[in-house]
Amino acid sequence: MLRKIENALAVILIALIAALPLFFKFMQGLCRVQVPGADIALLHFVFLFASLAGLITWREERHLSLASVSASFGEKIRRPIEAVKTGGASCILSALFIDALCQLVNPAQFDARFWGMSTRIFFASLPLCYFGIIFAIARRKGNLIAAVIGIVLGILISMGPFTGILYYLFGVQNAQPLYAINDAWLSFSKIALLPLIIIFAALAFCGMPLFLVLGGIAYVLFSASGGYVDVIPLETYRILTDRNIAAIPLFTIAGYILAHGSAGNRYVAVFKSLIGPFRGGTVIAAVIVTTFFSTFTGVSGITILALGPLLAVVLTGSGYSKDRAESLVTASGAIGLLFPPSAAIIMYATVNYFSVDVFELFKGAIIPGCIMAVSMMVTGAVLDKKGERPKFSVKEAREAVLHCIPELLMPVFISVLYFKGVFDLFEVAAFAVIYAFCLSVFVRRDFTLTKSTRVVASSVPVSGGVLFILGAASGISYFMLDANVPAILTDFITQYVKNPYVFLILMNLVLLVVGCLMDMFSAILIVSPLLLPLAESFGVSAVRAAVIFLMNLSIGFLTPPVGMDLFISSYTFDKPLSRVVKGIVPFLIVQFAVLMLVTYVPYFTEALL
Repeated sequence: MLRKIENALAVILIALIAALPLFFKFMQGLCRVQVPGADIALLHFVFLFASLAGLITWREERHLSLASVSASFGEKIRRPIEAVKTGGASCILSALFIDALCQLVNPAQFDARFWGMSTRIFFASLPLCYFGIIFAIARRKGNLIAAVIGIVLGILISMGPFTGILYYLFGVQNAQPLYAINDAWLSFSKIALLPLIIIFAALAFCGMPLFLVLGGIAYVLFSASGGYVDVIPLETYRILTDRNIAAIPLFTIAGYILAHGSAGNRYVAVFKSLIGPFRGGTVIAAVIVTTFFSTFTGVSGITILALGPLLAVVLTGSGYSKDRAESLVTASGAIGLLFPPSAAIIMYATVNYFSVDVFELFKGAIIPGCIMAVSMMVTGAVLDKKGERPKFSVKEAREAVLHCIPELLMPVFISVLYFKGVFDLFEVAAFAVIYAFCLSVFVRRDFTLTKSTRVVASSVPVSGGVLFILGAASGISYFMLDANVPAILTDFITQYVKNPYVFLILMNLVLLVVGCLMDMFSAILIVSPLLLPLAESFGVSAVRAAVIFLMNLSIGFLTPPVGMDLFISSYTFDKPLSRVVKGIVPFLIVQFAVLMLVTYVPYFTEALL
């Protein structure tokens, strides 16, 4: 019953944050009526959705994590590792819960109001989410003892915020024993900073969700620097109420709806009928479709999971070998991250908004994205050894196009509405959801209304996982900037590296490793603020550095041994990781060559600016 209530609330919130922006735009544009508090209301509904989505994502065990090395261990080793993970998760969540609760009861915070409601009510959803996850951990079979130990440790390390709660609620000012415990923790965290970070990194490789790893590292960093842990929930709140960030879950949901309807089949039919009769034609169709869907979902893995089997069947039916077909789909899964309205581009521009504009970054990434897509098409066509192909049929092509007109118009509408300035990013994301929903339910009748709510609900763990990663990583990002790490790193690198070409090579190598080990959104929040000042010190423009950054991460997803898309492909196509890696090598070499071209030829990123 609780599961149904949570899903229903999530679907209602999605409907609100998709419909209200267009309604407010209509009221303002046609009726000349400005709705008071419209913007702040929308962004707080998004924050409420993010908190609920985080809870649902935990329930579904879908929070982003690295592949667990402990899965290959025997039961005797795996059991204590799981106990440590449980205790660690409970400890981190308890500390974050108390920290967020302290900010909730702080009268100096959240004094804004809209529609008769305080923003404090909406912020309360964050500590409630943490508490719900702690409760879910503790009630899981075999977890109780480890969870209780973790909760006690979490309370002990959060005595600073806890004394704040006592002061704000009860006026308690003299709590010397609690102050002593807090001082002991701050001293310990300063001494044991590096070992604690190493422990969190080890837990990440054992499968602990990345938002907990990042949240734990942020808590330790702020504790070691003086105990300013109150920044963590406030930064989570700040980034999850950013208008550009609010567009990310909407684009993800729109892509999810399309991927689970008939849109994929229709796109494949169009491109197969138009270019299938030519050598590599089906390959081109497959690359276009994967690029389009990863552009909207914002996560390459979702495209591989949702459309991989379909596209593999289409390719093998056209004479492509099974292994080669699956490798092509895997290699093409992340190309869409370079095209508007890519969530990765939105995220990068939001994090580095003083240096790069999202509109400029969209334009700067288009040519490199096209080169990358064409390179996959050409590589796939070269590997297409089939001698006989069906003849081109005007009738078949015409019917396929006519049956796909609404789907083909969708990216056109989105591009025109955004680039012409009719809608901002949040509004065009809302339009994408409404368009995809109406198309799938009322025009194509892929789903009934009841089934459509289940499809939308199934997309919540995807967007929830992304939003919680953003919230967790924002604390570390703030710490890096506050500690002036970018300037320190810039001074250190420029002291030893003088040649910009050497710097670019080193940057590519580092980012490929980052792409292997971190998800896209964590890397953007934590690494990009460090990279940008460095790149600018070597004369690399902000847009060019951003495109190089995003291309490296997308290739990192495919880089052995721990590229995330390799594991997703292995799961999707039910084949050993070694075979996935072997099949991906030709495509990976080509993508790396394109990366070098874009890295060393500024024209490709700056021609449209």
